[in-house]
Amino acid sequence: METEFVYISAIVVAIMFVSISVFQVFLSLGYPLGEYAMGGYYKVLPKKLRIMSVINAIILLFMGFVFLLHADVLNGYNFLPTNKLVWFITIFLGLNTIANLISRSKKERFIMTPISSIAFILCLFITLS
Repeated sequence: METEFVYISAIVVAIMFVSISVFQVFLSLGYPLGEYAMGGYYKVLPKKLRIMSVINAIILLFMGFVFLLHADVLNGYNFLPTNKLVWFITIFLGLNTIANLISRSKKERFIMTPISSIAFILCLFITLS
């Protein structure tokens, strides 16, 4: 039963990461969603932060891929040290949740904090299993 929950949790986490990655792509394209990310200082991100959003989108896709590998949802890519990577990602998400929680942007606090909290809890469960 625990293995099945880890499997499902990894799929949910990957879907969350893909969704946030799409959000980051929208930010990089200049959509007025900047109040929900990166401190909420800009409604439309400036060029440098748009580039950062593209990088974030790629990193998020990689993070989802790592959790799918770790939970054996995907097979055949055994060259990645998923045990270390899931710990690194989980710790990063914990810190990211704290950063979202203390953001000056109300929109970021109320929207992104719950999303990152759920992702952190699921990742922690997967990592500890």
